[in-house]
Amino acid sequence: MEQAGKFLSEARAACEASGYQVQSTRLATVPFPQILGADRIAETPRLAEQMEAAIQAAGIANAALGPAQPENLASYMVIPEAIGAAENIFFSGVMADARSGISVPALQACSEVITHCASITPNGFANLRFAALANVKAGSPFFPAAYHDQDEPAFSIATEAADLAVMAFGNARTVSEGQSALANEIDKRAKELVLAGEALSHQFSITFGGIDFSLAPFPSESISIGAAMERMGVPRAGLHGSLAAAAILTEAIERAHFPSTGFSGLILPVLEDAVLAERAAEGSLTVKDLLLYSAVCGTGLDTVPLPGDASAGQIAAVLMDLAALAVRLDKPLTARLMPIPGKKAGDPTNFNFDYFANSRVMGLEARPLVAAFTETGLITLAPRHSR
Repeated sequence: MEQAGKFLSEARAACEASGYQVQSTRLATVPFPQILGADRIAETPRLAEQMEAAIQAAGIANAALGPAQPENLASYMVIPEAIGAAENIFFSGVMADARSGISVPALQACSEVITHCASITPNGFANLRFAALANVKAGSPFFPAAYHDQDEPAFSIATEAADLAVMAFGNARTVSEGQSALANEIDKRAKELVLAGEALSHQFSITFGGIDFSLAPFPSESISIGAAMERMGVPRAGLHGSLAAAAILTEAIERAHFPSTGFSGLILPVLEDAVLAERAAEGSLTVKDLLLYSAVCGTGLDTVPLPGDASAGQIAAVLMDLAALAVRLDKPLTARLMPIPGKKAGDPTNFNFDYFANSRVMGLEARPLVAAFTETGLITLAPRHSR
């Protein structure tokens, strides 16, 4: 941990010397069930406490202890207590991957974690530190999805780059012009960050895993994906045309050349984006819209405020849609859902958090799945391939 703290301190300095502000430094481990073993999984809250003390001593802001795993269903059930035990420790849970399909028990366990975490704090804030994972590989630096799967350490860089999209399309006369401007800006910034990363890799003999160059937002209009969509020409984010805008922005990232890891796509976190939060509050942007956009971009459903009485069965239905998208399209998607105790659809949120823009609770058009969906095994879906 001491070595990790020293490295991250040097990494911060290197990025700042290249002209970049570093929001936070973070540590991700192999999945916690591998650390503890099946016989000691009940000790997860104690592990979270110990890890929090260790990262604080090392000057590291946050840590992710990786995902609960389908072969150990007990690993899901200990997460709410562990999140309650440590404020700076993040967790996730695997519910699907392209190789195995959708684990119905794991998916249901993730929905139970979400409903239990909702009651840890009065405003449901604890769910900020849990995500259900579908087809997410190791190596992404974005939390809560981050985890490691190698014996030797590695590092990667995550960007908060929605401002590049706002600027590129703010001055563009055509879609093509905006895409080219965005791809060129990403190329330019990525080259600078790669130079810093490669120097750090050489200095510390640590593998550089690459950059998750995602267009992640911040709760101000100048760093908003919703604003970028509207600069492109969508009257309001969430109205028809938004899917096309999401695809256009994502494809611009893919035009750029850099060593990529993680999502490297478009991230649409409702409560972390000033314009998306406003459009959700107005009703222009719905949960179904966000699921639809996940087919062409993004991380899935992120920081979505839901009614406090949402049941585990309702949430499981949403997770099933997300997992099916991830497996069928062979892409990584996550769900970070936030039921808010005592709130119903349309009620205002009242988070006091610098990285959130308040909105209104979004409606949840879901009922528990029945009939064949109540099976207790795997749902297999082959990834779609072009004929």
